[in-house]
Order: sequence, then structure tokens, then C-alpha cells
Amino acid sequence: MTTQTTRRSFFRIAGTLTLAAAALMGVGSAIGLGPEPDPIPKKWELTVDPGQLRYASVDDGNGAKGYFYLTYTVTNATGKDMLFTPSFEMTNEKGDVVRSGRDVPAGVTKNLLERLDNQFLEDQISIVGMLLQGEGNAKDGLVVWPATTLRFSEMTIYGSGFSGETKTVESKDAKTGKTVKTTLRKTLQLKYQPTGEVRDQGSKPFDLIEKRWVMR
Repeated sequence: MTTQTTRRSFFRIAGTLTLAAAALMGVGSAIGLGPEPDPIPKKWELTVDPGQLRYASVDDGNGAKGYFYLTYTVTNATGKDMLFTPSFEMTNEKGDVVRSGRDVPAGVTKNLLERLDNQFLEDQISIVGMLLQGEGNAKDGLVVWPATTLRFSEMTIYGSGFSGETKTVESKDAKTGKTVKTTLRKTLQLKYQPTGEVRDQGSKPFDLIEKRWVMR
């Protein structure tokens, strides 16, 4: 192969790679990929140890209804006491979004607390407050959602209030054309899959298939 032919091959390959890279960048822009959290936290961050997501049928006084519930442990190793105000949302592939605690009677939460039999376990209202430093001051929390659907192939839980990291993104308003700024917060993402029919789960936990931090 001559030197001239080798150069032509090199530039042809380089050009192809450049076009491919540009195409990938275009795809990323087209689908609106959001920013990722910083690889090394630069703001305060609490340590979260999620328990297992389960389904339970509970009589709320008007007959038995289905609920999903999750336990977790949060520890403060930030170096200072923190005001802890967590919030959780549950979503599925159908686009349903359910806020924890909403449409969950107090009697249902009490029933689940009694079933779990953990004297340190707190519901999502009781757990709000100062989280002192150290493992000895870790808190155990319970989160509950009404089971609005039992037909899904994947369920995702988003937990916020565990990190101080934020990022601001800009986008164009489709109607006005004006630039809109949105603040995203570092959020814990947990993805689960049912192991069969949800009604037949009993006390068997859902499979945790992914745990990661995202900006949301």
C-alpha cells in the first residue's frame, strides 16, 4: 500500500468517526439528556441504606386495600447536624406518579409499623427533624404508597432530601419561546421489578435491579 493510499484511508476513517461522534451528540441533544451528579460529592450528602420494597393488603376500616411500603436507614456523616426533610415518589412505566403518604390513612401506617415490629422505625412525618451526626443517631424510616395499579413490569422510587447538590438547566418554553431555568436536585433512584403477580407476592420483596443517584 502506498503512502498516499494510507493517508486517504486514515482521513476517510477519521472522517467517519467524526461524523459518528457528531451524530451521537445530536442524539443526546435531541432526547434531552439531563446532567449527571458530580462523581465526587461537593455538597453535603447523607448515607442512605434502602431496605426492601414490599406489598401488603391492609384493612383501612373500609375493607382491605393494597399498599406498597419501603423501609430505609439514613445516617449523617456530613460533619454537622442536618435538618432532615425527605420526600419520596413512586413511578412506573405507564407514567403514573404517586407521592408517598398521599391517600394513606394513619391506621394503615400504624398497622404496618406494628407488623414490622421495630421500636426505632418512624413514619414519614415523625422522622422529619434534626438528624444528628454519627451512626448512633441514624434513623429508620417507613414510606407507604397506595397501590394504584398492580399491573406493571418495573417500578421506580425517587427519594430526595438526602443531598444538597443542585444544578440549574435552561430550556425554551414551547409557547412563549422564553428561556426557562429549572433547578434539579440530586435524588436517589431505586428501580424494582415484581417477581410474579403482585397480589401473590405476600411478604416477598420486589427485586431491586438498580440503585443510583440522578439529577431530577
